Amino acid sequence: MAPLSPAHFLLALAVVAVWGTNFVVIKTALHDLPPLLFATLRFLLALLPAAFFLPRPRVALGNLAGYGLLIGAGQFGLLYIAVNGRISPGLASLVVQTQVFFTIGLAMWLARERLRAFQGVAVLLAAAGLGVVALHTDASTTWTGLLLVLGAALSWSCGNILTKRAGSINMLSYVVWSSAFSVPVLFALSLFTEGWDRIATSVAHAGLGTWAAVAWQAWANTLFGYAAWGWLLSRYQAAAVTPMALLVPVFGMGASAFWLSEPLPPWKIVAAALVMAGLALNVLWPRVRARTQRIATGS
Repeated sequence: MAPLSPAHFLLALAVVAVWGTNFVVIKTALHDLPPLLFATLRFLLALLPAAFFLPRPRVALGNLAGYGLLIGAGQFGLLYIAVNGRISPGLASLVVQTQVFFTIGLAMWLARERLRAFQGVAVLLAAAGLGVVALHTDASTTWTGLLLVLGAALSWSCGNILTKRAGSINMLSYVVWSSAFSVPVLFALSLFTEGWDRIATSVAHAGLGTWAAVAWQAWANTLFGYAAWGWLLSRYQAAAVTPMALLVPVFGMGASAFWLSEPLPPWKIVAAALVMAGLALNVLWPRVRARTQRIATGS
């Protein structure tokens, strides 16, 4: 399995930095907008006006629709509902990274990708970090919130598999056009569960900061983040790319502590250290081994 090149490593790092700090943006916007309406507006802004300038990607319509539903309604619909009072943003940023394990497992099952020994150790280290968090849940985290975020993680991982099956395509177009399938489903769910009166009132009273949060979700998180992530997944095995997402909770916890004054006790530091250790092993071990072999052979 080829490791990420230095340039692609930095691209993946930029994506996870945006995704990690994004949990603070989500929490801020949910003060004014109900979760499913927020998700609807996010993907509507990702779709328009970009769809007028980008051609529809050459991919099966079922693949495009599946990705839009999984990422839009599945991942973010569930995540926004969870962060809306059911789980803290910092902890949500960590729990959602179970998508790494789901993605690697699905890739092994569907694409017959092999899990190397060092990758197995890396996953165990990261899982230990998640376990530390699970042992320290408190009143700010409910079982409903945890289950919703796990559902969001599973939706994300299934979306990753569809991205790989789409092959080498224009990922920006893929993300934009898939939003056409996210928006109507999310709006229908918002109308059914949140009601027209609440939708109208929320839109009328949303401030500039809320609309800026919607724009950040659409352009930085969706267009840049998912286009770049999907582009990497189309060129590398899932086990090489997805562990980078384990840095999301590091950024998420740090941003939540800084902007939202979310507590950052020692056990969170331990959890983050375990996650980073797993990431470092997965990313750096192939390079260290390759360099050692070159030195040994004198090449």
